[in-house]
Parts: sequence; structure tokens; C-alpha cells
Amino acid sequence: MVKLAVVRPAMARHALSPQELDDFEQELVDQFALAAAATGITDEHIAQERSVIFAFLRFLGNYLWTAQPEDVDRFLNRERKVRGLAKATIHGKAGTLARFFEFLTSRYQGEIHQHTGHIVTQPVDEFNRPAKADYDGVIRVPPSRGEVEVMFSGWREALPDARKYLPAARAYVAASLWRRVGLRINETVMLDIRDWRPDLGERGKLHVRFGKGSMGRGPKARMVPAINGVDALLNWWLTDVRHQFGDDWQNPNAPMFPSERRDADLSCRRRAGDDTLRTGFANAVDLWLPDWSGRLTPHGMRHFCASSMYEHGMDLKAIQDLLGHEWLSTTTRYIHVHDNHVEAAWAVANDRVALRWGTGTR
Repeated sequence: MVKLAVVRPAMARHALSPQELDDFEQELVDQFALAAAATGITDEHIAQERSVIFAFLRFLGNYLWTAQPEDVDRFLNRERKVRGLAKATIHGKAGTLARFFEFLTSRYQGEIHQHTGHIVTQPVDEFNRPAKADYDGVIRVPPSRGEVEVMFSGWREALPDARKYLPAARAYVAASLWRRVGLRINETVMLDIRDWRPDLGERGKLHVRFGKGSMGRGPKARMVPAINGVDALLNWWLTDVRHQFGDDWQNPNAPMFPSERRDADLSCRRRAGDDTLRTGFANAVDLWLPDWSGRLTPHGMRHFCASSMYEHGMDLKAIQDLLGHEWLSTTTRYIHVHDNHVEAAWAVANDRVALRWGTGTR
């Protein structure tokens, strides 16, 4: 009985049997996953990409090295028209296939040709790659600064009379972090008491340990300075409110935003979930900014934060660092300014030129 060797670049040079071809194809997919794992991409994301590849192969009905652009045309068309998947989902699947076939052509083109006689082509090209779906074509322009101030002022003044004071205060502080320094909702949920570092910097800093990593990579941590009133906000929360949830307020590993329920295993309060914070925020919008009911989301407050910081003169690179974006181009899509912003910037620039010439400086 002949024992098959593991498929590697040093594999014996002979025509492969159908079983060996199946094993070879599986090995190529496994090697793609292994390369992704080496870069730090999470297991969950790798599993998602593998499922996309195998779904395409089932649709193809042939070996992966036979795939052509028209095969991807048909696959993506089915995903869109028959399965009714969202634009962003289809864009993600196309990206996965493009990366996979780029991996094959870069690392295994010679070996695939040697064993199969096929030249692998990139079946995802400029013609069938879907354009990135930015919020399904809807630009998330946030409310004006005045509208947001009215909402938070009304919310803040109503806190003492809230039927459930602690949940109301918790939602208010969390939403204030989205508004003031652009935290994501999951980053907010995962904060612990120890993540507030008043000893760092001029105003203190928040250690955001569970920032969003790109391309399925693990959490990307960052330090967020407590600007825009965040230092006073957190000092009030931790001094006057947090201890009312329970006696774990001195435990540095306890959640910053606790649930009303206690975790018996950890001897502290459970972590409030994102649904809880979303609901508290939505209720506040309904009460104090009703024109935006059902439209303003926690993520919309990140857009507001970016736009507000930009209008106050913060440069794009600083806003990028504050929000934890991988790319500056992402940050630019968060900036929404009033129609007169260009005119105002032009007037300021002209004033500077006039001042320079008037003083004789160059």
C-alpha cells in the first residue's frame, strides 16, 4: 500500500489522482488560513473567510484553479439577486476571494501549474469587484452642535428625577463618551474601572483595550486623552455614582459600566451589554431630540465627535488617532461640516495673509 505524502512544495512530480487533487485543493485553503493566522487575524474571521471560499467552490463545481472572472460574476450575482445579501456583505465576499487568489498566484502558481497544467488567474477584477458599500449609500450626517447640546442638556437636567436613576446615569455617561471622544459602543462596554488613568497626561487618559482591529485582527488598544470634559465626567461618575451599583466599585477589574445584576463567579457586577446602552440612548433621543428618533445611533455620535473636533480646528491625523482608525481615508468620511465651512476657512486664510503682509513678515 502506497502512503500519500503531505502536499508541500517538495511533493513528488507525477500526475495526481482525483483524491490527491482534492487533498491538494484542501491544502491550499489550509495554507491560506495559516498565513492569515500568522498575521494575527482572529480565528473567527479566518473561519468566515474559509466559509466564503468553500461556498464559492461548491458553486463553481470544479477545482479552484479553474476559476475565471465570469464564475465570480455568476457567484456574486447569485448572492445579490437570489440570496438578497447586503451590499457590504457581497463586497466582503469579493474581497475574500480576491485575497485568496492573490495568495495562490503569489505562492503556489508554479506548483499548481506543475500538478494540474492550469495557470491560476485572478477572477476578481476591476469589472466585477463591487464598490464598497458605505452605509448602503446613506451618509451619516449627524445632528448639529446645537441640537446635540439641547439633547444632552435636557438629559443631564432630568437625571435627578429619573425613575431609575442609576441606569439613566449610566446611559448618559456612556453616550457622553461617544459624543466627546468618539468611543465605539463595544469599546465603552468593555471598559473596566482600572482603564481610567487620571495620572496620565494633563487631564488623564482612558485605556481603550478593546479597540476595533482591522481585517479581523485582534483588539487594537489605544490611549484616549480625557479632553472635551471627559475628565470631569469620569470623576463625577466614579466618585458620586458608580459605588451605588454595589460594593465592587473599588475593584479595578470591575466593569466601568455595570449591570444591575451581580456575577456570582466574579463577586462583582456583570457588565452592561451594548443593547442596554443602545436602549438608554434611543430613549433619550426620543425624549429630547424627537426629530432624530430612529435615526440617531451611537455610531452617529462618532461622526458627530469627528465633525465637532474638526470644526474646532483639530487636524485630521489627531482625529484619526482619537477615533482609532487604521486609515486616514476612513476618518475623512466621518467629517461632516456646515455648508459655510469652506467659506469660513477661506475668510480665515485671507485674514492670515493680510496679517502677514501687513506686518512685513513672510
